[in-house]
Amino acid sequence: MPRDLARSPRVTVVSDAAHLAGPVARWIALETTAAVRERGACALGLSGGRTPEPVYRELASAPGIDWSRVSVFFGDERAVPPEDRESNYRMVREALLTRVPIPDSNVHRMEAERPDREAAAREYERSLPPALDVLLLGVGADGHTVSLFPGSPALDERRRLVLPVIGTKAPIERLTITPPVIEAARRVAVAAAGADKAAAVARALEGSASAKEVPAGLARRGVWFLDRAAAARLTAQGVEA
Repeated sequence: MPRDLARSPRVTVVSDAAHLAGPVARWIALETTAAVRERGACALGLSGGRTPEPVYRELASAPGIDWSRVSVFFGDERAVPPEDRESNYRMVREALLTRVPIPDSNVHRMEAERPDREAAAREYERSLPPALDVLLLGVGADGHTVSLFPGSPALDERRRLVLPVIGTKAPIERLTITPPVIEAARRVAVAAAGADKAAAVARALEGSASAKEVPAGLARRGVWFLDRAAAARLTAQGVEA
């Protein structure tokens, strides 16, 4: 039976994509500050894509974050150099990292462009903490999140934390975190905007599909931020912001 999302603060719905960045950035700022206060540091996992970019620009001006105690990790990366326009790192760097006083040593880039991506994956998973404190994810129209695509063998992984994978559109060679990383994260948020995401969002939150069919369902327990178009197919529309 579908959840009664209207009675839960887990789903926040805004009028349109232009109003999504603020609530998501505020949530990240609050959770990051809480992690630093409670544990002395925050391991922050970030995603690429169009929807998170304005979130990061908003986050850069959020007050009260001690960036010296924040370590940034990436959910996935394409096999391109860090200056390439398709690089998630480049987007995050331009939108956030160059705008806040975070030490370079606190930024952990996925080196997916290395010829030996298997070695790069194993090296990156050694850099990951036992649990990310805060993790932001997105949703693709096909239901993918990070670079975990429907039907991918990586969705069956239970031991490895990072794997080389093949995406569905160029550049197809990538690195991605695996389900155990998402499941271990202390706080997870999902941001999605646009009518093309509506079917995937509904299947992830209210459907009976498995994570192999709709990988975004791995984050079902998280806090979801949607615009009305992305929330259009939900039985319950969530909390308006």
